[in-house]
Amino acid sequence: MTEAAPQDTADADADARALASTLRLRILRLCLDEALTNREIAERLDRNPATVLHHVRTLVDRGFLVAEPARRGTRGSREVPYKATGKSWRTPGGPGTSRVLIRTFLEEVDLVDPKDVQATRLGLRLDAAGFEELVARIGAVLHEFADRPPTPGGTPYSVFWAMHEDVTRQTPPRNAAMGSIDAALSDG
Repeated sequence: MTEAAPQDTADADADARALASTLRLRILRLCLDEALTNREIAERLDRNPATVLHHVRTLVDRGFLVAEPARRGTRGSREVPYKATGKSWRTPGGPGTSRVLIRTFLEEVDLVDPKDVQATRLGLRLDAAGFEELVARIGAVLHEFADRPPTPGGTPYSVFWAMHEDVTRQTPPRNAAMGSIDAALSDG
């Protein structure tokens, strides 16, 4: 295994910090299919435009959002729309990423009628090979759909998938994880 260059490590750390905010993750989701101005993002998130602008600038600086050509707003002001680059999907998460993703998902689900949420839980007992197979197969499906261009006029959906060791079912209890789900999903 080769050691990462200091700049690579610094970049990865900066990317991880940029993605360690539920608000930033929600901004990325909003700008996934259409470019939105800071004002439009702030309105959709019911936030102060100045606060949102700080987060937008951070995402632009790290390459998660890209500014599109400026346009004239309703009052003739210059507005810059921003579009998500997809970099967040390809960026491995740092420590605590799972918790930020879960909090973001919960914030988004709270805005939806419960009857419109598809959810399930499944308890499994797998060996290392079964675990790796499950992660690879689900990862392949997620990558396939992430690589598809958006369907014009299609309904936007949000997908959240999580898997963890069930420590309450372990006999005897153990501390070590079988493998890294984030690492398995980010490969490929």
